[in-house]
Amino acid sequence: MKTIFLADDDADDREFFEDALKDLGLDVALTTVNDGVDLMAILEAIKTEAPPPHIIFLDLNMPNKNGIECLEEIRKIPNLKNIPVAVFSTALCESTIDTTYSLGANCYVLKPVSHQLLKKTIEAVLGLELWRNNQQLPKSSFVLEIT
Repeated sequence: MKTIFLADDDADDREFFEDALKDLGLDVALTTVNDGVDLMAILEAIKTEAPPPHIIFLDLNMPNKNGIECLEEIRKIPNLKNIPVAVFSTALCESTIDTTYSLGANCYVLKPVSHQLLKKTIEAVLGLELWRNNQQLPKSSFVLEIT
């Protein structure tokens, strides 16, 4: 069973993601948090007690600790630095994309607006099997926008 973490401050977006994941019928366990502080607390707690998640879907605009701050922390902690991180955002700001790339995000995913596109997006990201080798997508294909 694969484990997925979703860090997103929007309750509707978390529910939307969870519903899409359920509809896909995949053998996964989803853990959701509503801000970066909660994400880092859970990651710190599990780093010695349980295996890390196979992938983290990380929203950028969250209160208390944003996604960029979380990504920076994750990449600096030896037991966490190899967890694949898919930035999950509504914004396609080039400087933000460049920042997340340079900080070691594995891919940058534009949040889809429909349930069907969200299912396709989740399938596409999980199909990359980033957890197998923690590979960062090349800059030319770093941004995933499923249409």
